[in-house]
This record gives sequence, C-alpha cells and structure tokens, in this order.
Amino acid sequence: MPLACKALQKPKAAMAIINSASTKLRWILAPLLVLAMTTTRVHGQPSSTSGFISLDCGKRNNTPYTDSSIRGIQHQSDAGFVEGGLTHQIAAVYMAGAPYESQKTLRSFPNGSRNCYTLPSTPGKKLVRALFTYGDYDGLNRTMDGSPFLFGLHIGANFWEAVNLTNWDPSSTIWKEVLTVAPGDSVSVCLINFGTGTPFVSALELRPLQDSMYPFVNSSVSISYFRRIRFGQATDFITRYPLDPYDRFWEGWSFSYNTYPWMTLNTSSPVRRLPGDNTFQVPEGILQQASTLDTNYSFFEINVAVGPNLDAKNLQLLPIFHFAEINISNQNRRFDIYSDNDLLFPDFSPSRFQADSMHENGRFLHNPTATFLLNKTRSSRLPPLINAFEVYSLVRMDNLTTDADDVNYMKEVKKHYNLARINWNGDPCSPREYSWEGLTCDYSKRNQNPRIVAVDLSTSGLKGGLIISFMNMASLENLDLSHNNLTGAIPDYQIKSLKRFVI
Repeated sequence: MPLACKALQKPKAAMAIINSASTKLRWILAPLLVLAMTTTRVHGQPSSTSGFISLDCGKRNNTPYTDSSIRGIQHQSDAGFVEGGLTHQIAAVYMAGAPYESQKTLRSFPNGSRNCYTLPSTPGKKLVRALFTYGDYDGLNRTMDGSPFLFGLHIGANFWEAVNLTNWDPSSTIWKEVLTVAPGDSVSVCLINFGTGTPFVSALELRPLQDSMYPFVNSSVSISYFRRIRFGQATDFITRYPLDPYDRFWEGWSFSYNTYPWMTLNTSSPVRRLPGDNTFQVPEGILQQASTLDTNYSFFEINVAVGPNLDAKNLQLLPIFHFAEINISNQNRRFDIYSDNDLLFPDFSPSRFQADSMHENGRFLHNPTATFLLNKTRSSRLPPLINAFEVYSLVRMDNLTTDADDVNYMKEVKKHYNLARINWNGDPCSPREYSWEGLTCDYSKRNQNPRIVAVDLSTSGLKGGLIISFMNMASLENLDLSHNNLTGAIPDYQIKSLKRFVI
C-alpha cells in the first residue's frame, strides 16, 4: 500500500529551515514522498575551512563571529562585497526561532535591475549558496499578501534560478545552491529584479570543491541543487560541516516520520571508497547508515516533486545515487534503478562496506514527474537499499563573461572617478540586457569573450586627469569624455584600435 509522509508541525513564530525552493515545495507542507509496494514492477576531503566565505548579509557590525549552531565556520558582514542595498533585521517575533544567526539580518535591493556581490575566489570548482529569510522585515507581510513575490539569481553572467516566495510563511528560510567553476579570482552572484517584489538575501556562502569532484561540472555547465538526502537515522534536519568537510547541506530522511515498512540499517564499520575515487566524497558518517524495506516489500519510489512553479516540460535533472551494503548478512541484494520509466541501471548490487555512486556520467534526464524507482530483481533475496541521494538541475553557462582585462580597466575607471552609476556592477557586457550604461560591447566573435569597443562618459562629472586605463583597452574604438572637468595632459599613448576620441 502507498505511504505518504506526515507534515511537520512547527510552533507559531518559530523559524524553520526549508528545502531549496528549486523544488518549489516547503518541507513542512510536502516532504519527500516515497511509495513502497509489495509486487515487482516490470519495465576525498579538506582539513579545514580554508577558502570558506560566509557573509551575513545586512549585518552592520563588521566584527567576524562564529555561529554557535555551525561549529567552526566564521561569518562576517557583507559590507565591502556589494555596492548599494539597504540593511534590515527580521521582525522581532521571528528572532528567537532563526535557524542561524545570519538569518536575523538581510540586505534588500529596491533600486536597480541587477545588483551583484563579488566573492573573492581562486579558479576551480566551487559551491555557492544563498539563503533567504523574509521574516516580514518591512512590515508589509509581502510573502502572504496574495501577489507574486519573486526575483532572480545569476551566477556570473548566467541565469541560475528564480527565488519564489509567493505564499510562503515569512518565518521560513529557503536556500539556493549551485556547483560551478570559478573562471578567475572572483565569483559574482547577482540578484535580478523582475518587478514582482524587492530582491533580498540573508546570507551568501562559498565553499571550495576539489576539481576532481562532480566531473560533469565545467565552464559550460553548472548544476543547481534540487535535493540532497541522507537516509537512515539523522538527529538533525540538516547535516553539514564538520561531518561534510565541503559543507554541503544533506536533508535528513528521518524527518519523514514514517517507520513502517521502512527499516534503518547502520554500522560502525568503515565504509570506504575505491582508491583514487574522489568524484563525490560522501561523508563516511552518512554512508554508515541506510534505509531499506521490510523483506515482504520489493520496491520503493522517491518522488522529489517538481512543484507548481517550475516548467516540468523543460526541466533537466541529474540524479546521483549513493549505495553501500552495510547489512551484516551475506544475502543477495539486487535491484533495477529507474528514472520515471527509463531504466538507468539494471541488476545493480551494492558493494559491501564500499561506496558505490551511480550516475550516468553527467547525463541530464527529462523526468517531468521527478520520480525515481528502485525495484528488486527476481533473483534478489533482499529489497533495495539506499544510503544517500543527490539530484541537480541543469544551469547552462552560455553567456561568456567580458574579457578580463577590459573588466579590470573599467573597474579602475569606476574607482578613479568615483562613478556611482547604479547598474555598474556585475559583468560589464554580459548578459546583454544588463550591460553597463555608456558601454558598447562586441559580441560578434563566437566562443570568445565580449570586448568593450566604445565608452561614452560624456557629461558624467569626471574630474582630474585622464586615467591611463582607457589607453590600455586594446579593443577600444570610440571614447567620448566630452563635457567633463578633466585637467592635465593627455597621456602620450596610442591605441591602434581607437578611431574616435572626444575630450
């Protein structure tokens, strides 16, 4: 018979941390759905927080602190990582129940179509996470007033995901997470105003990953968190650092509040991965626990629920199944693994006390129902087992960022002349609809970074001498600095590409 999870209850005015809005479902209303049936259905680790960045957005005190509920991770104010925005605190009634200290404050961006954070980094793979707690900071009860409340996120120059807070309890905290490749010495996260609610963010976090991890993530493909679940018994709703040295969020399966026909397995014996296999590095403490079924049952179905706010027709999911046979019995366990009705892995048998991570080498699947089936084979003595499960959605990194030299020169110009143009943040040329005012960019060369070919800063209140940065821009063709208060000599420096210079 089918089993559905009971809804969690939380006290009034308490703060509950909720699963990623990428599923567009609140954990307290629609937890993970798993069906169990009685008939067979036919068809590696860092040693410290080095490189961690944890920004408490809107915090006015610049003194770093360590949150008592997140052991060993230091947080700091977001001042200096973003321009503009307004700082706020959530309503007093929600303060005591905030899941993390960083959720008590936030920064909102009522002005501008795009506002960007710049996180210092090193080239390579990174986990970037944004957390949002509305907490009725503005007293408008905006999430529950019946009108749409959503805004967008960009990672670099590419659309990451929408944040949809429509009809959400103001006490709820949601998160978005993306695994991406940092192309240089920084990563930008931008909030996009859709005109349907003021963008805001409560916390931003960056975590370095080893480049051997998640090999399907590259400069063209990032992946957005959909669900990440640990099975077996878990005392906390979220398992993160220090058990997971990369500070990934693992949702606890024990919060399903279902016991029958589920059975929990656990072991204190080591669960190892093959030498040199650093692809996912699931923490051993997670692999030492698993969920299976009563032996009278033969399959279970994991439904991670697309929800009403995602386009299921175009959704592309990448599931990753993590297994380790931790049953002390030597009985045979074999099962088939399906994505919806698509057979992914036939006749799979998990290795004893060794991690097996099953995925289709970065293949993104069309699975509009977001359902995954583990089905006992006829020859198996035991029903399926699972230790952990990850599923991600595709984020295309199609928009190339502006040439790095051009970006640096324009930042020097902005700083030198103290230009406070409201849309001069994020990438200067990309995406095109958010390019900086006064710039003309060349996108004509396919698979090459856009170049800045014209700068118009006429009547911009420029004072002082002419900064040499303009003369270093190798693709610059037109430069208009007329009607300003520039003084001094023009540098004796020629740009071969420059065709028009007005001063």
